[in-house]
Parts: sequence; C-alpha cells; structure tokens
Amino acid sequence: MKKFNLLISLMLLFLWSCQTKEDSGSAPVVYYGGDILTMEGDQPQYVEALVIKGDKIDFVGSSDEAMQVAGPNHKMVNLEGKTLLPGLIDGHAHFGNFGLQAVGAQLLAPPDATCKDIPTLIQLLKEWNTPENLALTGWIFGTGFDDSVLEEKRFPTRHDLDQVSTEVPIMITHISGHFAVVNSKGLEVLGFDENTPDPEGGIIRREADGKTPNGVLEELAAIPYMLKALMPKDQAGADRFFQAGQDMALSFGYTTAQEGRAMQNHELLAANAEKGELKIDVVSYIDYAFADQYMGSTWNSKNYTNHYRIGGMKITLDGSPQGRTAWRTQPYLLPPDGMGADYAGYPAIPDDATVQSIMEKGFQNNWQILVHANGDAAIDQLIRTLRPNVDKYGIGDRRNTLIHGQYIREDQLDSLKALDVVASLFPLHTFYWGDWHKQIIGDELGNKISPVRTALNKGVKVTIHTDAPVALPNLMRVLWTAVNRTSRSGAIIGEGERLSPYEALQAITIWSAYQHFEEDEKGSLTQGKLADLVILDKNPLKVAPDEIKDIQVLETIKEGETVYKKD
Repeated sequence: MKKFNLLISLMLLFLWSCQTKEDSGSAPVVYYGGDILTMEGDQPQYVEALVIKGDKIDFVGSSDEAMQVAGPNHKMVNLEGKTLLPGLIDGHAHFGNFGLQAVGAQLLAPPDATCKDIPTLIQLLKEWNTPENLALTGWIFGTGFDDSVLEEKRFPTRHDLDQVSTEVPIMITHISGHFAVVNSKGLEVLGFDENTPDPEGGIIRREADGKTPNGVLEELAAIPYMLKALMPKDQAGADRFFQAGQDMALSFGYTTAQEGRAMQNHELLAANAEKGELKIDVVSYIDYAFADQYMGSTWNSKNYTNHYRIGGMKITLDGSPQGRTAWRTQPYLLPPDGMGADYAGYPAIPDDATVQSIMEKGFQNNWQILVHANGDAAIDQLIRTLRPNVDKYGIGDRRNTLIHGQYIREDQLDSLKALDVVASLFPLHTFYWGDWHKQIIGDELGNKISPVRTALNKGVKVTIHTDAPVALPNLMRVLWTAVNRTSRSGAIIGEGERLSPYEALQAITIWSAYQHFEEDEKGSLTQGKLADLVILDKNPLKVAPDEIKDIQVLETIKEGETVYKKD
C-alpha cells in the first residue's frame, strides 16, 4: 500500500511539474519601465505597460491594470528606460537576396563598409576568394559597389576584375541591383561575346570597337543571370545564405520582410517555410514572368503558412536612377559612357499594350500589383496602363503600389491619388545619391527626389523602404534619411520634403502594415494584434534628429518569442 501511495505521489508530482513548465512557457509577460510607443493615431501615444499572452498583445495601458490583466505567475520585463515599438515592416526589400549581401564580398562604400576605390574593390575580392567561399557558387562575388562614390567615378570593367582572377568567373553587383560586372571568364561562362545582341530591356556595354563586351551588364542583360550565377551549388550553401540573410534582418528589427521580386527564389523561401526555418513573416511578390508558374499555388494567400505567403505580382518598368537607366521624359545632364546627349534611360517593357495586358491579369485575378518605376516616363506608362484596368474592373481595395518613384512629378502624384495607388518611396537616396542626382538631373529636380511630404499632403498613402540589399536593411537609417534628407556632402536634399520622426515611424510600422493588407494584425501596439515588437536603445522621437541613424536594435520579438537579442 505504501509503495502504491508513493507511486501515486510521484505521478502527481510529475504531472504538476509538466503543468508548471507549460504554464511557465505561456505565462503572460508584462513590459514596463520605458517608452512604450503604440503607433496608434496621428500623434504619439505612450502607455505605461504592455501585456502579451502567447502570440498576441493582451493589454496596453496603465501599470495597475496591466498587473490585473496579467494575473498570477506572470513575467515582468523592465525596459530600463529603453523604447518599445511595434515590429518594423519594410515597405519594399528583397529578403531572398539578403544572404548575398551578408555572405559575399562587402563592396559598399563608407560609412557602411570600406570600398572607396577600384584598387580596394579588387583587394576585397582577392581576400574573399577562399576555398570555402568559392565552393558556395563556383563564382567569386561581391555586392554593393557604387560608381557614383568610387574615387574613379566609373564602373569597374572586366579588365579590373581580371586582376583578381582570369581562371575563376567573377560577378559583382551594383548597389542599385540593376547592374552586374563580370570578368573575362564570367563573360565566357554566360556565353556573352561580340556576337551576342542586347536583350530587350537591357544593354551589354562594349569596348571602343563597339562589339567586344567590356564586362558591364545593364538591367535585363544582368538581372536574370545574377540569380543563376550566384545560386548556391548545394543545400549547405543555400542554408548558409538563408541563415545569414535572416540573421541580418532580425538584427535590424524586422518582424515582417518583403521579397519584392521573387523568381525561382520563391521555391527556396517556400522550402525554408516548410522546414520551419523562417523566424519572421516574409511576403513575396512574384515577377510577372513567373506568374503562371507560381501565382496559382497555395502560397498565394492573405494568410501566412509557417511565416510565408505570396502577396501579389511584381512588374518592373524601368531601371535605376543612380545608374541612369531610369526612364525619363528629359535627357540626363550627364549621360552614361557611350550614350549621346539625348539619352533619357529606357523602358523595361517598351510596348504599352504588353504592360496593360500584364496589369489586366492582376486585376482579373484580384492580385495586388507592385510596380517598379523610377523615371517620370516609366510612371507615365504605369498610369496609362493602369487607368484602363481601373475603369474596366473598378478600384476596389487592391492597394496596388508604386515602388521607388524617385523622379515622380506632382501631377503624377495626383493620378496615384485618383487611382488609389500606394506610393512606397525611397528617401534613402537623399543620403546615398542626393549629390549625384543633382549632377545628373539638375539642382531643382534633384531636390524633388522621393517627395514624401508632397505625396502625404496630396492624400496619397505612403510607405518608405530600404530596397535591401541595395543598401543595408537598416531601418533606422531609412528613418533618419526621411527626417533629415542630408546627403553624403552634408547638403539638404529638399528640406520641404522632410517627414517628422513620428510620420517616418508610421511609414515603417502601421502604414507598411496597411500596404501589405496586415493592419488588423500588425503595425501598432493594440490589444488583439500579434506580439511583434522591437526594443530600441533610444526613442527616435526624443533624440536629436541627426542621432536617429545611431539608434540600435536591442531585441526583436516575433509573436511573443525573442528571435534576436543584441550581445
């Protein structure tokens, strides 16, 4: 009998222990002791405490009420004067390529990295060329070089890259993501020679003879080959790319990331979702050329499966303004090498009827459409081809979105308002290329790039973005540029287009949640929303505007679970 009673006691103790562990794991958490900024409303609102239970926010308000709501056995987290915000949401980026930036040779210019001239670029590639790194793709590769900042003020060519190797193919990608440069071996591997014609929507730059490729590839002569050349050769390499890219996103406070032009990399993202590897939500927009292949899949949904979904379709109408491939109605003041004084960039899809047909497919299927257009001629094409579909199918709640819009005119902003198009603008340009824009399009127009304030004043719904890996996925620097609009030289690029710190925060929280049809679940600290949170070392609304860029992410929390904590 004693043995029986002892057995029962041990069983009860075991069950109690299991229950205690379960309760502990799902115990409410109370955050207090810092600036808890809800991002609700048009003016900043702070609360004393926030309670999360499981993956949701259970309460925001006073400390006394928070303690009552939390009940017994809750956990207390003292913010110790730090700032708690909703998790950050980038209006546009390329999450699937974050790994390239995290793993490849880092060719960004100061202050992000050290690539200030072509000799430094060559040395960085040589240092990166280890057997371990080369085994990843079979190519020597690096990302982020910027001809407008390099001391030589030119693109590297195959001759420069041949100094690194003539036996191994090399590819480096421009900071815009719209150009690549390959060495002589790379041209051979890609099958490019003097007889290769320029593809529609792209240019293979040539030597002085007008025939021999010089290694510089523009737009659709580059972009399709980037994914092929820089694809990991095996699963171990793919895992390394993915983990490095995701870790980088977490360190900058992302709780939702966008893959803004998914092609075959959709399959890699879906595979990682199926394996449970995604720690944050990733929403993909499928390039129109792959729409028939992927848009019919079960991933195309308003709901996430294992943190992944397809959100809609992407169309690209032109190129990069800093690379001078954006399609304008006026010529560039400084045309690229080999181009005449009348050069104004060029369209990615010259035929309006083709663009309108692609748009119509989106309208017919009720797909959200993201449209990359930088030059005002490309934005004219967007408006011309969008309007007939709106007239035919109605505006509805589509949230079609202009991506970048760097050279958008005021009359075009009026058209976006009438067509109910969200404008995801890119004020990061004011720092990285503000001085350059003034050289290539003039002082007056250069001050009007990324006109976020004008768009808001006209009633256009806006977000802002990093376009990473064009730049680092540093959302605090995006915030800083939107507020300050200061160039590398210290010039103010369009003072009248500045946002307040609170507006800039709205653009990477609640407004970006709206753009992605997720404002009911994300973007503000409200009872019932997901417990997607970020803790910053300082409050962007209380530091001097120029100090915003130095704010650090201390912790990233996705659905109540800490997914990143700064060492």
